[in-house]
Amino acid sequence: MADLLVYRYFLAFAVVSLSSVDPIIGIQYDFVTCGSIVKLVNHLAKVRLHSHEITYGSGSGQQSVTAVTNTDDNNSYWSVSGTDGSPCKRGDPIACEQKIRLTHIKTQTKLHSHRFKSPLSNNQEVSAYGGKDKPGDSGDNWVVSCVGSMWGRQDNVRFRHADTGGFLTVTGDTYGRPISGQKEVSVQGSGDHRTLWVTAEGVYIKPDED
Repeated sequence: MADLLVYRYFLAFAVVSLSSVDPIIGIQYDFVTCGSIVKLVNHLAKVRLHSHEITYGSGSGQQSVTAVTNTDDNNSYWSVSGTDGSPCKRGDPIACEQKIRLTHIKTQTKLHSHRFKSPLSNNQEVSAYGGKDKPGDSGDNWVVSCVGSMWGRQDNVRFRHADTGGFLTVTGDTYGRPISGQKEVSVQGSGDHRTLWVTAEGVYIKPDED
């Protein structure tokens, strides 16, 4: 289903402007842009950011966010957008230190954090919050922390939670049933080698050329 949604996104963009769509297997474009649909890989753990319709049994009780090793996983696509206060234009490169939101394609929830404790590491919990017809809040906002001026497709970047200042991480803690083998995703207080992420598979939207 998620692959079908990504394909539909691609078709929609292609109808608007064939020149503005750049699948990762196509013409090289150096930057992650507003409207792109991507998978995010933790640089150290080599796992992809993932969510699903399974809620936490503790903490917030919201939809859980984990990380998986499967490169073909259908629940690891996220779309990149601006925030309510700082929208971005489709195809514009995402700048370093820009606030963004990451929306889970399958469930239309947004990557979110807050002061609840994560279930395994006791870091700050990361959840998927809201939905297609539900407004989000400031807990959905993340700052892209990178070197240079723009978020490069091959760059290792960090995602700093705008409300709390912590960094998206994979600590290595592993869940049991019903999501056996999946890694805990959380927010930790400082940025280190565990908080680095890079984009992988996806549909990358090129900026308008006029």
